[in-house]
Amino acid sequence: MEYSHKPVLLREVVSLLVVNNEGVYVDGTSGTGGHGEAIASVLKGAGRLISLDRDPEAVSIARKRLSRFGSRATVMKANYALLESVLVEMGLMGVDGVLLDLGMSSLQIEGSGRGFSFLRKEPLDMRMDPDEKTTAEALVNGLSQKDLERILRVYGEEKRAGQIARAIVEARKKAPVESSMQLADIVCSVMPLSRRRKGVHPATKTFQAFRIAVNNELGLLEKFLSKAPDLINPGGRLAVISYHSLEDRMIKHAMAAWENPCSCPRSLPSCVCGKRPVFFRVHKRGIVPTIEEIKDNKRARSAVLRVTERRIHD
Repeated sequence: MEYSHKPVLLREVVSLLVVNNEGVYVDGTSGTGGHGEAIASVLKGAGRLISLDRDPEAVSIARKRLSRFGSRATVMKANYALLESVLVEMGLMGVDGVLLDLGMSSLQIEGSGRGFSFLRKEPLDMRMDPDEKTTAEALVNGLSQKDLERILRVYGEEKRAGQIARAIVEARKKAPVESSMQLADIVCSVMPLSRRRKGVHPATKTFQAFRIAVNNELGLLEKFLSKAPDLINPGGRLAVISYHSLEDRMIKHAMAAWENPCSCPRSLPSCVCGKRPVFFRVHKRGIVPTIEEIKDNKRARSAVLRVTERRIHD
């Protein structure tokens, strides 16, 4: 079976994450199972993969893809932010590695029909988990102009947030904004020709903003990062691939704080707070795809991989 989604930084993820091929690893955002398949392929003996995703369609595909590994690979519908509860239910105290690939999959963009793409006329949904209540349509048609502007500015880092929010409000006075194409057309209507002619679609940041808001992506990432140190065994690793600055900033700051948790004033000659480093970054800077990978997979162009390892204290 062919899978349209190409896993980003695949070689780097497997080589940096799997330090014990008989360990237990979690793919917290399995998508169609590309990264998970590569991880499971190098596991031996007691090695085990737990693959999670909140999109039931992705879970179904990943389950079929990973079925050849038998009991070595477990696939379930679950949110990575609730990993602690998942591990408790499975009787596990911790794992040897966790991968998060925070990007959208080709399945969601091209095949879900939920309005993630601004290139087709689809219902303005944008829920990764169809069981959730809030949709993009509800936000676009129900929020005040001020709140729309805030979402676009904060989550999309959109410079023309005010103009787009105003255009949305004016458009919905005539009729509800119900499709992804409608929203994209509204965004394009306020963009200068210079921006429309650039390689990136003018609605990219707007769609990013509403997708993040609908799925509470930053809130879930924050929740996971607050729990992560307690979920990874000593010597185990956390690898996270992000695709925009908001997520990458959160990840970078969390990993730096785990590496240097000291809260003592800088004026003191030495640490007296007693807080010890919990992790160390495997690479101080994020790892980015090669030019060749970006040429082969355009969705990799903004990816950044950060990896950190749980310290083994005496």
